Amino acid sequence: MSLDDTLERLPLKTFTEKAYLDYSMYVILDRALPHLADGLKPVQRRIIYAMSELGLAAGNKPKKSARTVGDVIGKFHPHGDSACYEAMVLMAQDFAYRYPLVEGQGNWGSADDPKSFAAMRYTESRLSRFANILLAELGLGTVDFAPNFDGTLEEPTLMPARLPHLLLNGGHGIAVGMSTDIPPHNVREVVAAVLHLLKHPDATLEALCRLLPAPDFPTGCDIITPREELLAMYRSGNGSVRARARYEVEDGDIIITVLPYQVSGARVLEQIAAQMQAKKLPWLEDLRDESDHESPTRLVLVPRSKRIDVEALMGHLFATTELEKSYRVNINCIGLNGRPGVRGLRELLAEWLEFRIVTVRRRLAHRLQRVQDRLHILEGLLIAFLNIDEVIAIIRNEDHPKAALMERFALSDIQAEAILEIKLRHLARLEETRITGERDALAAERQELQDVLGSDERLRALVGDEIRADGKLYDDPRRCLLVQRGAARALAEADITPSEPVTVVLSAHGWVRLAKSHDIDAQGLGYRSGDSYLAAARGRSNQQTVFLDSNGRAYALLASSLPTARGHGEPLSGRLTLEEGARLLHVLLGEPDERVLLASDAGYGFVTPLESLISRQRAGKALLSLPPGAVPLAPLRLDSSNGLRLACVSSTGRLVVFAASELPEMPRGKGVKLIGIPSKLVASGEEKLLAVAALPAGAALKVVAGARHLTLKGSDLDAYGASRAARGKPLPRGFARVRGLEVES
Repeated sequence: MSLDDTLERLPLKTFTEKAYLDYSMYVILDRALPHLADGLKPVQRRIIYAMSELGLAAGNKPKKSARTVGDVIGKFHPHGDSACYEAMVLMAQDFAYRYPLVEGQGNWGSADDPKSFAAMRYTESRLSRFANILLAELGLGTVDFAPNFDGTLEEPTLMPARLPHLLLNGGHGIAVGMSTDIPPHNVREVVAAVLHLLKHPDATLEALCRLLPAPDFPTGCDIITPREELLAMYRSGNGSVRARARYEVEDGDIIITVLPYQVSGARVLEQIAAQMQAKKLPWLEDLRDESDHESPTRLVLVPRSKRIDVEALMGHLFATTELEKSYRVNINCIGLNGRPGVRGLRELLAEWLEFRIVTVRRRLAHRLQRVQDRLHILEGLLIAFLNIDEVIAIIRNEDHPKAALMERFALSDIQAEAILEIKLRHLARLEETRITGERDALAAERQELQDVLGSDERLRALVGDEIRADGKLYDDPRRCLLVQRGAARALAEADITPSEPVTVVLSAHGWVRLAKSHDIDAQGLGYRSGDSYLAAARGRSNQQTVFLDSNGRAYALLASSLPTARGHGEPLSGRLTLEEGARLLHVLLGEPDERVLLASDAGYGFVTPLESLISRQRAGKALLSLPPGAVPLAPLRLDSSNGLRLACVSSTGRLVVFAASELPEMPRGKGVKLIGIPSKLVASGEEKLLAVAALPAGAALKVVAGARHLTLKGSDLDAYGASRAARGKPLPRGFARVRGLEVES
């Protein structure tokens, strides 16, 4: 025989596809995904079964965890001991499991560091009282058993869960090509929803969600996901849940008392401290952790003053730290058909009820068989007692008494064997009475079992009664509150920065500095050699400083980020990227919703909100389109008062006054004509728009020309009134060379 005859040949593509598919199904079915029936993964199921076999029921003396892990990996789960122990630890952590299945003694980790548990040789464990919902019916014929990995023992393929454990404790896992994220829920609400569906099989999802509105995490928190999103999540089996920490105010301090699920208080403090060190959280003065055994979570935030807006501050922390956390929900599990799939809440509960009804039916059928077997034996024993003397004679005289008994009294093999096993002390007359009483009781029980098994209505009623009883036994109030909250918003840098009066000074060479006052003499400050004063603007330290260059581009920097006026400042070229040949001309501070007039000396302009001038790019943003040779005028802030008028004066002394409402509001562009200067004069430079002033109702206009000035008010000012783009009237003799306009209230 050649070697080729002993080999199986497969195309590489076929082999790799089959090998990967086998591996994928193994990971999905035997490792990563929980089963819908009992909500357990195989390793969890084997741990609980091994502990029950070791006699580690609730109330019994615990044993070393190493003993349990050894039994699990030696008998049922041939994998690493560390992974098995971690799975066991997870089921014992009350901050990880809503209803822990294992009760541990020793160090089993903490909420701040779940992985800080002691080695299994130091800890002891036993099953919790809640584990009875999985184990109570295990030996009653309710589930199938299968051989273990080496065929020497048998293990249950499922646990006969008396409640929907999949929803109660949830589950997480990553398989090949799929994952699962099922949040925990409250037993009271789950039981209410199951009972409602049992009684009303056509119940809608909306009706079920009124009883089971949201997950219930073990650590408690505020669930802020809108009810519509929760309903959509339970309908599709996919979605997310947003949870937020709970806090209160004591003597001006903010006390965080509850953290979201799986959030470490130490981690939260690190995140807040990092913002404080980066000077991005000036509202806080101090923070500390006062958690202890009586108060497991007590994080104290100390504001700088009692005038701090606590809601705004906490909204910022919710948006920038893990004080608010979103949890992915993907209700993916292995169904009763043995296949994985994502299910909505109604489908999941209906399928679990199907499993539970079948389980109860199997339990009753198993009990019925046991009762019938016992009745069969009791009937044989009664025959023996009625003929006790003859039975004794047969046993004493016959070589094969069993066969003789079977032939004489028409007994079965089991009945004859039971008679032969009777002890002498059981031949007393009272024993016959006891057997008769037991037979009557078992006969009544048999009839009851047959009646229940023969009636779907009675069977469903029994299932409901048992679910209701278990719900009362393990009932506890909801820990997570459902609240309506707006979306958390991180405070902008300007919102966080203290609001103080400041003056921004810009020099001719593009150096900038910030003085903390409005009373500063900007022109009297010292400047570097060859440099001089160019422009200044007054505002608040938490406002954006806008710079306008000769090309009509706008740049923005937060005022508080500018260097102080103790020195000469610093060049803006280090922070901004100007176009070649461009130079900074003007500076402005204000609120984003303020209206600003932008104009060029070519006589064009438009109104825009100051927000349009703000850009976070180093290169700024194109704002004012300029005709050839034109330069921007200083931006003019406009108030919202009624009757506001604009006064425009040209370099040749022509003045026009018109209503500010005639100007359009635009985000960018060239604008419209403000004063009618002939194009050829603008192009030649003979006449340009010199200045623009905003005149509230009743204000006077002061025209400055050299050392002279002219104040116009009332009818004198009205004489220059016209529509926008008018040529304007010339000012009196001696004011042809106007230097500027000033407004007097």
